[in-house]
Amino acid sequence: MKNSNCINIAVVLLSLFCASCTKAQNKTTLADKVDSDKILIVYLSRTNNTKALAEIIRKQTGGAILALELEKPYPTDYRQTVEQVARENDAGFLPPLKTKVKDIDKYEVIFVGFPTWGMQLPPPIKSFLKTNNLQNKIIIPFNTNGGYGVGSSFDTLKSLCENSKVLKGFTVKGGIERDGVLFVMENEKKILVEKDVVKWLKEIEILK
Repeated sequence: MKNSNCINIAVVLLSLFCASCTKAQNKTTLADKVDSDKILIVYLSRTNNTKALAEIIRKQTGGAILALELEKPYPTDYRQTVEQVARENDAGFLPPLKTKVKDIDKYEVIFVGFPTWGMQLPPPIKSFLKTNNLQNKIIIPFNTNGGYGVGSSFDTLKSLCENSKVLKGFTVKGGIERDGVLFVMENEKKILVEKDVVKWLKEIEILK
């Protein structure tokens, strides 16, 4: 009788284990649900570090990639740009974008990349978020910064996308334009960043 009970318990445990394995195997990820042609990677980049990050993401997810450009570009001088951005943030000014996204309705997932400017979300990104209908889309932020992190940028992005689903963002230290350190996303740095990007994309389940 004891042997019979042990066998029954073993059968039940084996059944539960097999059911758990089957459930794990059948788990549907975001990558399974979204085709590559439904992914858009939009980025703002001044020293090309965020551009390089956008290209790494595209390599791993597929999709279209698009650089944001202004109708009136910022000054090439770093200090002048900092001052202009500060004025725009204080006034709530949204700089008009030269870049227009065609058929934005067809995209289901939109990566939004940007550097940290003054510990805030850059005004051109605010323009993009406010001038495009992103309702019910999946928004994924990514960021490069000078070593001080994202500041309030991710929180601001989330507040501007209240009708969208915002997933966990990615951030990495890039150049420090203030100190004359410009493009750094190359060689060993690029290899290390790509490993971190793959880890992040796996976590949010959009790695192809």
